Amino acid sequence: MSKTRFGLSCAISTPFDEGGAIDMQRLVAHAKRCRTEGCDSITIFGTTGEGFSVSLEERVKTIGALKSAGFEMSREIGVGIMASSVGDAAQQCRQALKAGCRHLLVAPPFYFMGVSDDGLFAWHAELFASLGDAARDVILYHLPGQTAVPLSLDLIGRLKIAFPKIVRGVKDSSGDRAHSEALVAKHGDLAILIGDERDLAHIVRKGGQGAICGLANIEAKRLRALVHEGKDDPVVNAIVDVIVSFPVLSAVKAMIAHRTKDKAWMRMRPPLDRLDDERAQRLVARCDAAVGA
Repeated sequence: MSKTRFGLSCAISTPFDEGGAIDMQRLVAHAKRCRTEGCDSITIFGTTGEGFSVSLEERVKTIGALKSAGFEMSREIGVGIMASSVGDAAQQCRQALKAGCRHLLVAPPFYFMGVSDDGLFAWHAELFASLGDAARDVILYHLPGQTAVPLSLDLIGRLKIAFPKIVRGVKDSSGDRAHSEALVAKHGDLAILIGDERDLAHIVRKGGQGAICGLANIEAKRLRALVHEGKDDPVVNAIVDVIVSFPVLSAVKAMIAHRTKDKAWMRMRPPLDRLDDERAQRLVARCDAAVGA
């Protein structure tokens, strides 16, 4: 990936078929739709994509399906890396790097709560060393609400200094505007990306480079102005307020199902549950009201 502005990347949802396997046809069609509607890239197997529940074999097949569908991997496809062991994380990285993917969104080792910055530095250092000269374009993933493993400002500084050719940016999904501001102020030489779309335009105006976000599954056109112009949009805030009042991952899928008129999108991979029909109807009604539909 070049050092140009990062832009808007959709943290794409992963569709499953009746047997629980990844529905490649729906995934490819949705990725193309998100691209057409304004996404600069697609990030597969992030949090919204249930990447924590996807096997190594499924990852290879999905990357292959997108490549076969004509996506320019080095420009359009990033991959979420989610594993607690260095070995598993390295294997996920190698799959993506071998296919020439644009970026790696690397979550910290999420099973281990209360670990030190020294421990986290060592984990990342071992991961990068195991990848050798192939290591590149890593987006560090700060998602303490899910991983329970925060990436401190000091740790990010140590990693970017030690691995300047590898660490490309930080995705901040803390939902803490003050923390996002501090990231831009201290590490603005990296691509600071926002997960909470309600803070996106504000942080772009401060120097942020864009977003990897779940709302792009359904509102890519609207989000482009936030990412590329730093322009506030109260409708985006209203939609996000609705979605976060439900289980977020299943709510995003329910909205994709509504927008595509395809209920198959409602399926979740255990242990997550789909929204029941009553909650899905309430979600849709509130989101449609927010956009004036």
